[in-house]
Amino acid sequence: MAFVNLEVSGGVGTIRLDRPPMNALDSSIQDRLRELAEEAGRRDDVRSVILYGGEKVFAAGADIKEMRGWDHEAMVVRSRALQESFTAVARIPKPVVAAITGYALGGGCELALCADFRIAGANAKLGQPEILLGLIPGAGGTQRLARLVGPSRAKDLIFTGRQVKADEALAIGLVDRVVPPEEVYEQAHAWAAKLAQGPALALRAAKESVDAGLETDLDTGLTIERNWFAGLFATEDRERGMRSFVEEGPGKAKFR
Repeated sequence: MAFVNLEVSGGVGTIRLDRPPMNALDSSIQDRLRELAEEAGRRDDVRSVILYGGEKVFAAGADIKEMRGWDHEAMVVRSRALQESFTAVARIPKPVVAAITGYALGGGCELALCADFRIAGANAKLGQPEILLGLIPGAGGTQRLARLVGPSRAKDLIFTGRQVKADEALAIGLVDRVVPPEEVYEQAHAWAAKLAQGPALALRAAKESVDAGLETDLDTGLTIERNWFAGLFATEDRERGMRSFVEEGPGKAKFR
């Protein structure tokens, strides 16, 4: 049985976790996430992506029963595969939104951090509770969380292992929108569907410019931006967009 799948409709690809009751992220799911992220990045019929765990829970973390049986040598190998799986999601060269219901803890929170935008249900609870196991986050939590909410807030969550409800998550910038739980996927799909109609190469350029720029100094970031900006003048979408603006007014271009 596949516990995670990619479903595509109308340009929107949904990477759906489906391992009841809590979508525990065991090694097979981690590996499959990498495969599906790479597939979503390659496919022309996927223009934007939703990460979704279902109506009740996003993902409550790694499979602790599986991890308990691993020793240091096994984890030296597995930790690299774990990080690479989540990094593959973060590097999907298309807009990605996490649709968060219920718990997004540990690896589940780290998976949500790989998205470009996070929509949470009012019932959502997020956190990095690894410290309560005598561990630290190992799938990017110490890095992506600090970059998103700042080092002090990240340390608060990581040091204490506490869970934050949706309203606090919104206040600290951990999520971007809070909606009724039954509307989470609908609103995530609306966001993704709108961007699926946009200029694919320009969206890719924008995402890479922001993400790569955050990892370097300002001058290098400006160079990345400048090169993408100039390069987009070679695309048909740029011609369509400018022609439509001149002839029809702003916001009416239809891109390939």
